[in-house]
Amino acid sequence: MSPSNSALPFDDIRALVEAMPGPDLEAVEAVRLRDAQLTKPAGSLGRLEEIVEWLAAWQGQPKPKVTRPLVAVFAGNHGVAKKGVSAFPPEVTKQMVANFSNGGAAVNQLCIAYDLGLKVFELALEVPTGDISEEDAFDEAGCAATMAFGMEALAGGTDLLAIGEMGIANTTVAAAMLYALFGGTAEDWVGPGTGVAGDALENKRRVVEQAVSRCGGPLALDPLEVLRRLGGRELAAMAGVILAARMQQVPVIIDGFVTTAAAAVLYKMDPTALDHCLFAHISAEPAHRRAVEAMNGKPLLDLGMRLGEGSGAAVAAGIVKAAAQTHSGMATFGDAGVTDASETA
Repeated sequence: MSPSNSALPFDDIRALVEAMPGPDLEAVEAVRLRDAQLTKPAGSLGRLEEIVEWLAAWQGQPKPKVTRPLVAVFAGNHGVAKKGVSAFPPEVTKQMVANFSNGGAAVNQLCIAYDLGLKVFELALEVPTGDISEEDAFDEAGCAATMAFGMEALAGGTDLLAIGEMGIANTTVAAAMLYALFGGTAEDWVGPGTGVAGDALENKRRVVEQAVSRCGGPLALDPLEVLRRLGGRELAAMAGVILAARMQQVPVIIDGFVTTAAAAVLYKMDPTALDHCLFAHISAEPAHRRAVEAMNGKPLLDLGMRLGEGSGAAVAAGIVKAAAQTHSGMATFGDAGVTDASETA
C-alpha cells in the first residue's frame, strides 16, 4: 500500500483514491432479506439496522460481524504550539502517550468496557512539524510518507477500525485545514480546544487566519496541499489509514474534530471517499458540527464529548458491535416458531 518512489509522491495517493472500491450491494441485499425474517417488527431497531447494512456493504459480508475491532490513536506534535494556541504545553503529548501505554487514559477504559483493541502510534514527537503560521508543516515526500505509515498501521486482520488522535495544538491545525478546505472565516472554525478562552482564543483565531492567508486564503489549495502545508503528522497518518481501510474493506469510525479534519482531505478529493466511514459523534468543539454537515455526515451520538483520543469513536464502536451481534445472533421467525406478521396479514 505504500506510495512508491515517484517524482511526485502525491500521485500515488491520488491513484489510490481513483481506484477505491465501491460498496458490496449483494451483501446489503442479503442483510435486508435476513432482517425481514428476524423476530422483530420491520424497522424496529432503527439506526442499528442501517449500521448492519453499512457494515455489510464495506466488509463485503452478507452476515457482517465485528470480532477484531481496533481503536488506533495517532499522536503528533506541532510547531504552532509555541504560539500559545493551547492551554497545555507540547510535552503533554508525550506524557499522554505514556498514559495510554500504562492504561490510564479514558480511551483505555472505554476499550476495556467494549472489548476493543487499542494501538497507539507515536509520530516523531521530538520533531514537531513546522509552525503553520510561518511555514509549511511538511514537504510533499514527508507528507506522503506519513500517510503511508498510517496505511501500514491497519495490518493485522482488523474488521472495524475506530480512529483517534493526541497532539497539543492540533485543534488549531484542524481549524486551519477545515477553513482552507471549506471556506468561511477563521472564526467559523476556531474553538476552545483544550479550553482556551478570551484573549487566548482570539490569538488562536489570528494564528489560524495567518496560516491560511499564508497559503493563499480559503479554497485556494488542492486538498493534499492543504494537508501538507497546514496539517500535521497525526492528521496525515489518519488520512492514510482511512484510505487503506477503504482498499482493504474495513469500515471506519471517525472520532471528533481533529479526526474529521483528516477525513475531510479525502472527502474533498472525492465526495464518496468516506462512504465506508461512520461519524461517531458531534463533539462539543463548536465547529465540529459545521464540518460534519459540510460532508453530509450523520453522526451516531451527541454526548457533549470533546476529549479526542478516540473516545467518542470507542463508544460508537460498542454500538456497532451491538448492531452486528443483534443481526447475526437473533433468531428468525422460522427458527423460533414465532408467527410472522406477514403470514397473518
